[in-house]
Amino acid sequence: MDPTARAIIDRYRLQPIPGEGGWFTQTWRSDTVLPRGALTAYDTDKPAGTAILALFCDEPEGYSALHRLPTTEVWNFCAGDPFMLLLLGEGAAAQVSLGPDITGRDRPQVIVPAHTWMGGRIAPGGRFSLLGCTLAPGFTEDDVEMGDRAELTATYPGYAAEIASLTRS
Repeated sequence: MDPTARAIIDRYRLQPIPGEGGWFTQTWRSDTVLPRGALTAYDTDKPAGTAILALFCDEPEGYSALHRLPTTEVWNFCAGDPFMLLLLGEGAAAQVSLGPDITGRDRPQVIVPAHTWMGGRIAPGGRFSLLGCTLAPGFTEDDVEMGDRAELTATYPGYAAEIASLTRS
């Protein structure tokens, strides 16, 4: 593993992201709780918002496997090399680059709509990407749905190679 990536994992006490891959730490969880039924799309209590730092790198477990959430998620580039984020939504797909070249090909921030499949990895030749992710209402463990390679490939055949590289099953 790249020494800078290892130093970030150690300094911020990042833990493996279950199912998805990469490493994370929750940096904020709102004290305000939205009770079950307050929002029609959610059948559990939800924090008003959450934020994490996530690190992805060139290790086999260092990519973000395709997954989706019931809440819009804001991804922000923090440090490192560009991160290629694949987005698969209703009838549309896109690959966007979060990174430092914000006057060129990269974006500093990407909004991922609720129920959009998302996954990504550092750009070829990169060592690591440190990203921030924020949700409102906030994330709870039962929110995440991991992507199924066969189902996603059937729905988005033009992205079969990307789907194969961003799924763990």
